[in-house]
Amino acid sequence: MLINGFIYLKDWANAFAIFEDVIRDGLKPDVVLYNNIIRAFCGMGNMDRALRIVEQMKKERHRPTSRTFMPIIHAFAKAGAIRKALDVFDMMRRSGCIPTVQTYNALILGLVEKRQMDKAVEVVDEMLLAGIRPNERTYTTIMDGYASLGDTGKAFEYFSRIKDEGLELDVYTYEALLKACCKSGRIESALAVTKEMNAKNIPRNTFVYNILIDGWARRSDVWEAADLMQQMRQEGVQPDIHTYTSFVNACCKAGDMQKAMNTIQEMKRVGLNPMLKPIPLSYTVGHASLPEKALKCFEEMKKSGLKPDKAVYHCLMTSLLSRATVAEDYIITGIHRVCEEMVESGLTVDMGTAVHWSRCLRKIERTGGDITEALQKTFPPDWNSHRNLNAASYDTGNNEGLNDRVTTMVLCMRLTVTATVTMIQMPPRCNQKVA
Repeated sequence: MLINGFIYLKDWANAFAIFEDVIRDGLKPDVVLYNNIIRAFCGMGNMDRALRIVEQMKKERHRPTSRTFMPIIHAFAKAGAIRKALDVFDMMRRSGCIPTVQTYNALILGLVEKRQMDKAVEVVDEMLLAGIRPNERTYTTIMDGYASLGDTGKAFEYFSRIKDEGLELDVYTYEALLKACCKSGRIESALAVTKEMNAKNIPRNTFVYNILIDGWARRSDVWEAADLMQQMRQEGVQPDIHTYTSFVNACCKAGDMQKAMNTIQEMKRVGLNPMLKPIPLSYTVGHASLPEKALKCFEEMKKSGLKPDKAVYHCLMTSLLSRATVAEDYIITGIHRVCEEMVESGLTVDMGTAVHWSRCLRKIERTGGDITEALQKTFPPDWNSHRNLNAASYDTGNNEGLNDRVTTMVLCMRLTVTATVTMIQMPPRCNQKVA
C-alpha cells in the first residue's frame, strides 16, 4: 500500500526505499510487489530495468501477469519505441499471458500520446481479430487522439461506435468529443454535445468547462466565456488555473484588458499563481501596449522559478518597441535587459520578426545607436545579407524588393497566429486512465 501511494505521487525514491527494506528484512517479494516496482521503473523511464525485474520474477518462479507487462508496453509506446513495445507484447504472449483489453489499451494509449493514430487504429483491428472486444476506454482513447489533431469526423465516428456497440458513455468520452469540436472551431457542435450530456444527467466537471471556455476564447467571445465561468460557480465546480488562463485569453483577444487584469487579481485571491501560466499573461499585457505591466509580469515569472521562452521574449520586446518612441527610461532599460537575456540564453528571432523589429528601430534611432546594436544581436546570422539584398532590390526599382517585403509581412502574421494558438492550447489530461 505504501509503495502504491509513493508511486501515485511519483516519489520513486521512497518507493524503492521500501522495496529495499523488504529485501533487507529477508522477506520475499510477491507478484504484486514486483508489479509495483516495475510501474515505478517505467514511471522513471527506465524500462530496461523493468524488464530485468521481469526476468528476476521468472527466476524466482513467479509467473508474470498481464499487469506486469502493461506499464512496460505503455512506457515504450509513449517514448516512441513502438518496436520495443510490440516486442514486449510478444514476450507477454510467450510467457503464457493472454492479452486483455487493458493490455491493448495500454499500447493504444502510448501510440495515441505519440500521435501515431494509424498504428493505434491497427491495434484496435488486431484486438477484434483476436476476439477481444474493445471497451469504452479503447474508443475514448482513440477519440482523444483524433481530438488532439482536430479531426472532428473521426472523433464522431468512434463516438458512434460506442453508442452502436452498447458501451457506456461517460464524462471522459464526452470530454474527448468536446475537445475535437472546440479545437476545430465547431463550437455549435460542442453546445449540442453538452445538451446531450445534460439529457443523460452527466455532470460537467472542470475539464469540460475548460474545454468550452477555451473554445469561446478562440472566438474572442468573452461574454460566452464569462457566462460559463458563472455557470461553473453556480454548479459548485471549482475553476482551476487552466480555466482562468483560457478566460484571460478570451479577455485579451476581445480587448477587454480591465477584465483580464481583474481575473488575474481573482486568481491571486483564490490562491492560484498566475505565473504558472506565464505566456498568456505576458501576451495580455504585452499586446495591450502596457510595457510597464509586461515587465512586472516578466520579473514575477522569473522570481517564481520559471524560465521565459522565445514566445515570452517576443511578446515583451514587441510591446517595449511599440512604446519606445515615448523615450521613457524604464522602456529603454527594459529593451537592453531583455536583449542581454536573449543573447545569454542563445535565442535568436526569425527573419520575419527581425524585419518587423528593425522597422520599429527606425522610428527610434534613424541612423542606428545603442538600442539598434543591442537588438541586432538577437537577429538571425544572415540578417545583414538579407538587409543588403532587400536594399539592392529596392534601389534597382524592380519588384523583388516589394515581394520580399510582402513575404516578410506574411511571416510576421504567421508568427503571431502560431504564438496565439500555442498560448491557448489546453493541456492534456494528467489522469487519463488505461483501463
